[in-house]
Amino acid sequence: MRIVKHLDNKMMKDEELLRWVERWKFAGKKIVFTNGVFDLLHAGHIHSLKQAAVFGEILIVGMNSDASVKRLKGESRPVHCVEDRTEILASLEMVDAVVIFEEDTPLNLIQKIKPDILVKGGDYSIDTIVGAKEVMALGGKVEIIPLVPGKSSTNLINKISSL
Repeated sequence: MRIVKHLDNKMMKDEELLRWVERWKFAGKKIVFTNGVFDLLHAGHIHSLKQAAVFGEILIVGMNSDASVKRLKGESRPVHCVEDRTEILASLEMVDAVVIFEEDTPLNLIQKIKPDILVKGGDYSIDTIVGAKEVMALGGKVEIIPLVPGKSSTNLINKISSL
C-alpha cells in the first residue's frame, strides 16, 4: 500500500508553518520558498516547482489569496478558488507546505520564514524579486529558474476562451 502524506498536513496557517519551520531548521533541513498564484496548474508550474525542490530538503509554497489575485490580475481571476488551488498544490509530492498570504506580495511571510533559498521564475531579476534583499542579508540565496516558453495561466485562459 502506498503511503501518501496527508494533504491537510501540508496546508498550513502562518503559526503552524512557523512551528514546522523551527523544527525543520533545528533538524538542519535547507528550506526553499517560492510563491505564486497557481491559478490553472500547468507544465510550467510543475517544472518550476520541481526545480525549486532540488535546491533544498523542504519546499514551502506561498499562495496569493483570492482577494490578492483579484487585485493583481483583475476581477476575472482567480479561475480556481484558494481552497482548490491549495489542495492541488498540496497534492504534489515535491511540495512540503502550502501557506496562503493575503497581501499582494509574500514579503511578510518571507521575513517570518527566513528561507535558505528563495526561488522565482525567469521573468524576474534579483532586484525585482520581493524578499531577495532580505534573504541575502541573512546569508541565504536567490535562485531564478528559466520559464518554460509558452506555458502560462494567461496563455491557457486565452486558449480556452478562443474555443
